[in-house]
Amino acid sequence: MSDPHPDLRQPLERLNENEQLKARSRHLRGTISEGLDDLLTGAVPGEDPLLMKFHGIYQQDDRDRRADRRQRRLEPAYQFMVRLRIPGGVLDKHQWLGLDCLSRLYAERGLRITTRGTLQLHGVRKPHLRPLIQGLLPLGLDTIAACGDDSRGVVCGANPYLSQAHERLQKLAQITSDRLIPKTGAYADIWYRQPTPVRDDEEPVYGELYLPRKFKVGFVLPPVNDVDIYGQDLGYIAVVDNGDLIGFNVCVGGGMGQLDNREDSYPRLAEEIGFIDADEAPAFAELVMGIQRDFGDRRDRHRARFKYTLDRLGLPWFLEELERRRGRPLEPARGIHFEHNGDRLGWQQGDDGLWHATLYVESGRVDDALRTQLGGFLQQYGGRLRLTTNQNLQLTHIEEHELEQVRWRLEDLGLDWRLTPDAQAAHTLSCVALPTCGLAMAEAERYLPELLERFQRLKGQYGLREKPITLRLTGCPNGCARPYLAEIALTGRAPGLYNLYLGGSFHGDRLAQLYAGNVDEERFLALLAPMLERYAGQRRDGEHFGDFLLRKQLLEERPLTSLSS
Repeated sequence: MSDPHPDLRQPLERLNENEQLKARSRHLRGTISEGLDDLLTGAVPGEDPLLMKFHGIYQQDDRDRRADRRQRRLEPAYQFMVRLRIPGGVLDKHQWLGLDCLSRLYAERGLRITTRGTLQLHGVRKPHLRPLIQGLLPLGLDTIAACGDDSRGVVCGANPYLSQAHERLQKLAQITSDRLIPKTGAYADIWYRQPTPVRDDEEPVYGELYLPRKFKVGFVLPPVNDVDIYGQDLGYIAVVDNGDLIGFNVCVGGGMGQLDNREDSYPRLAEEIGFIDADEAPAFAELVMGIQRDFGDRRDRHRARFKYTLDRLGLPWFLEELERRRGRPLEPARGIHFEHNGDRLGWQQGDDGLWHATLYVESGRVDDALRTQLGGFLQQYGGRLRLTTNQNLQLTHIEEHELEQVRWRLEDLGLDWRLTPDAQAAHTLSCVALPTCGLAMAEAERYLPELLERFQRLKGQYGLREKPITLRLTGCPNGCARPYLAEIALTGRAPGLYNLYLGGSFHGDRLAQLYAGNVDEERFLALLAPMLERYAGQRRDGEHFGDFLLRKQLLEERPLTSLSS
């Protein structure tokens, strides 16, 4: 077989300009320090904003103010989004309270729980970046590799009914994260002002070019597919026997992002390829990531994700290469099943006797009122916290004798309704979008409350108000809220216009189909109305909306709305 992909043997100047930037960055240092010290601009100039993504930081500006500032001949209202690396989303109350304090000092839009079970701080000004990141250090937290061409934060699902298996799952997620994060000294050099000389062997796994694009790893504990495991580059599906975690079914090649104007750009489901023992998971992740490092496309960034590497070279080729590096083939996958891909809200008791409670947080946004409520609650709370990939907050490890007091405190502080929110709201996700995301073409988080109200009103006309349907809303096609796995999804195209996707699985194991392009709210609701009416009268017991659409072949005839760009 000829060289599957010769990119790493090509002269550097033939590769994408991002690859050239990484190569000359001195392992991600660039001139970030100098840019932070430049008081004449609110931005970090030049190429350094690209490098800062590896440090968990995105340079943005307030798009609501762009036109006004341009007219006044002022530079954009630059600000930064800072994303933390929190493997599995696990925090203790002291870390949360510390983050709350830092967000009040340095972020203008509070805290936001993301769809990868971590936290983002929005509206951080350049002079506040170093104090913020230095403030994370005593909390045992950082932002390294929360963005960039590397292994992103490792996500871990939760099944409170299998607490003992979940504890081990969480530990493996942490070990995997520690193994896959970059080892560069640039982070301490820039943010902690700890001078760290550049070494040739600084990145033994990544090398000077790091990965072609981001690489996402997830762990999940059936029957709850709360991390949307089939949307991960590398997914571990736990196999549990008599309460013990014995290993994982492995799936590879998932990915949500796409470009609407390229036919060779698409979302993809991960494929199950076999079974491994539980303890092998961290080393196995490094093997798979190494294959992507060596064979991913480094010339066309839009085709650089692992899913495209697999489709270009073929799954048989990948399995052969994996076996060569691993030294043995995979065992056959074991039988597993999923029931849903949302969080189990409310109270659950684990097999260890401890209690867990999941609180609904709309779009993950922890605003001033909610921050104050949670701050008051945590003053007398002895358990732990967990951020979920569905943007919610779990209270975990609550002893039986603490239950009454915790329930009373939640009710007293006005938080108890979050245990049993509206069923549709609990199955709806949105990305940040406007006004800060530079890729957003339409509203998402700010539009969600209005969209939910009107969608619920429509469902109510057919007696479906309490029937949950997975709904995802994003401001662009990149897929941060995993829209292509939803039963109904809207991805932004222009202000007020969206592409409509239908027919994903309630379990998160089937892609939705593009049904109509460039629809506004009126058109979206008009297209859904007859489908919901038929679903109300013709669905089978327990049948979900996406399954019904496929069984009745309602997606085969597309509406007249243009699907083109």
